[in-house]
Amino acid sequence: MTASEFSALLVLATATSFTPGPNTTLSTALAANGGLPRALRFIAAVPVGWGLLFTLCAAGVGSLVVAVPALRWAILLGGTGYLLWLARRLWGSRSLSSVDSSRLNVGFWQGVGLQFLNIKAWMLALSIVAGWIAGQPDAQQRFVAVLPVLLAFAFFSNLSYALVGSLLRHWLAGPVVNGQPTGARLLVFNRLMALALLLTAAWMLLGGDGLSGGAA
Repeated sequence: MTASEFSALLVLATATSFTPGPNTTLSTALAANGGLPRALRFIAAVPVGWGLLFTLCAAGVGSLVVAVPALRWAILLGGTGYLLWLARRLWGSRSLSSVDSSRLNVGFWQGVGLQFLNIKAWMLALSIVAGWIAGQPDAQQRFVAVLPVLLAFAFFSNLSYALVGSLLRHWLAGPVVNGQPTGARLLVFNRLMALALLLTAAWMLLGGDGLSGGAA
C-alpha cells in the first residue's frame, strides 16, 4: 500500500469514525447516564463487532448482502427498529439511576451485534474492501495492515465521545432544588440523544441505497 493510499484511508476513517452516528451517540448517552466505566463495555464492543463485520466483508459476505435486497432490508429494518427502541427508552428519563439500571442497558454483546445492524458500519466496511483490498495482489497483507488501524479508530472515537458524556454527568443531574438534583438538564440531554438516534434511523432508511452500490 502506497503512502497516498494509506493517507486517503486515514482521511476516510477519521471522517466516518468521529462524526456522529449510532455508536458515538450511544457512547455519549451511556457515559452521561451511567458514568465512563458503564460505557466501557459498549466502547470495547464497537471495534470487536466492526472487526468481525469487516472480516466478513473482506471474505465476500458483503457482496452477498449487496446482491440480495432481502438481506439489505433486514439490516435496515433491524437497525432502525433497535434505534427507535433505544430512543424511546431515553426520551422520558431524567434520573441517572433509572437509566443505568433499566432504561439504557446496552452491554458488550449487544454492542457487538449492533454493528451488524449499523448501516454506517456496513458502508464503511464495504467502501474499504472495495477501494483498498478487493482485487489487489497483496489483498491479505493489506487486510492485516488495515484492520488494526480501523479498530483503533473505532475504539478511540467512541471513547472520546464517552469522555465528553462522563464530564457532563454530574452537571446534567441538576439543577439542585431543596438539596435534591432535579435531573431537568439530563431530561433535555436524553431527549437530544433520542432525537439524534431518530435522525440516524431516518438517515439509515433514506440512505440505505448506499449498500447497493458498495460505497460508514
